[in-house]
Amino acid sequence: MVITIIQSELYWQNPAANRAMFEEKIWQIDQPTDLIVLPEMFTTGFSMSVQSLAEPMNLTTHKWMQQMAAQTGAVVTGSFICVDKGQYFNRLLWVQPDGTYDYYDKRHLFRMAEEHHSYTAGERLVVKEWKGWKIAPFICYDLRFPVWSRNLHQAYDLALYVANWPEARRAPWRTLLKARAIENLSYVVGVNRVGKDDNGIAYSGDSAIVDFKGEVLFEKTQDEIIHTKMLDKAALERFREKFPAHLDADEFVIATHNSVER
Repeated sequence: MVITIIQSELYWQNPAANRAMFEEKIWQIDQPTDLIVLPEMFTTGFSMSVQSLAEPMNLTTHKWMQQMAAQTGAVVTGSFICVDKGQYFNRLLWVQPDGTYDYYDKRHLFRMAEEHHSYTAGERLVVKEWKGWKIAPFICYDLRFPVWSRNLHQAYDLALYVANWPEARRAPWRTLLKARAIENLSYVVGVNRVGKDDNGIAYSGDSAIVDFKGEVLFEKTQDEIIHTKMLDKAALERFREKFPAHLDADEFVIATHNSVER
């Protein structure tokens, strides 16, 4: 699996400018890639202005992602502000080159920014299969909740966390990315933003690619970057065979408002 992560500043609440900027960055990718990962709320920054910024499915951002996926031959993924049936979601879109798609709605809403007052929490875990890999997408604050991310029965090989994670809490971000990789015997990729938003919040990036032993294969602080890395599934499988800690994992179910997920 060849994965490309894009760490960037964002234009505050300006979807057209952000789409144009990311399009330029996508075309700077200098080698074939299978998966392109953009940050959380990559069209707006981390905003609670849902009524003015939310887009329905199958409109501008969704169609732009379909165009980027078709032109690059890669899955394109990242989250945006979505309105669906009168509710607002921090929604990650997973868009494949043939135009098919799926989505994951952020489960854990960041109450310290009152995200839970503006958005509806997701209740559906998602695992996508692509190029022989099983990939689980999550969004930012989800990283702090290991039960939701728990890789029962080796459901996934790679966990993605797209984020607008502030610099003030960069230590937990860097630590938890490694913890999620170690406990789940999987690769973990975290894609954050840099710069400062119009609320005065600074972001240091620290986007990272971590292997199944918790070793950091790539990490970048502060700078905008476009980084492509090949992940080795055979190495993951060898390690799981040699160190099958997942066989001793506790069984559990997660109760949501409407259903039992596991």
